[in-house]
Amino acid sequence: MKKSVIFSFPSFFVLAACSLLAVACNNSTTTEEKKSGSSDTSTPAATEAKAAEVMIAGTKPDTTVAGKASFTEENGSVKLQLEINVPQLANKSVAVHLHMHGDCGDAGNNSHGHWNPTNKKHGKWGEGEFHAGDIGNVSLDGTGKGTYTLDSGIWTIGGDSTTNIIGKALIVHSGVDDYKTQPTGNAGSRIGCGVIEKK
Repeated sequence: MKKSVIFSFPSFFVLAACSLLAVACNNSTTTEEKKSGSSDTSTPAATEAKAAEVMIAGTKPDTTVAGKASFTEENGSVKLQLEINVPQLANKSVAVHLHMHGDCGDAGNNSHGHWNPTNKKHGKWGEGEFHAGDIGNVSLDGTGKGTYTLDSGIWTIGGDSTTNIIGKALIVHSGVDDYKTQPTGNAGSRIGCGVIEKK
């Protein structure tokens, strides 16, 4: 004679509850794995670009100088975007350099000489030897406004002492850089100055 297996009413609900609990636990584990990003197909986040800027003001009472320069570091290169306005020198050109110290006192003379951490000769950017601070000449239009852009692979924003532009002074000179005279380029007096700060 066959024996019949009979589940009592409470036993049936206990078995059903255990089954549901097992399924819920399994789903929970899967969900947690997805949240933790444990999959091998995940990609690293993009590196955030660094930025710095400098506001340029005149150093002499008889010459109006105003401007701004922004620096952006991305993919191993720093891009400079410079805008200056020197109304008294309209239709001329002025030299712009980075100087060693971020101090615009004494009409910009407290910034000392060109920033030259690798002890190079003064020259023209990208040609032979040149200082890390040898930016170059900026042409001014009929109202005295000028713009200049430069991409540098030898500058950083917050890197080591041989590349870091933070805390350096940006100097606007009254004349043009001849790219030959050592160590200044015979660029004239310092008529504008500002200190580069990290944004």
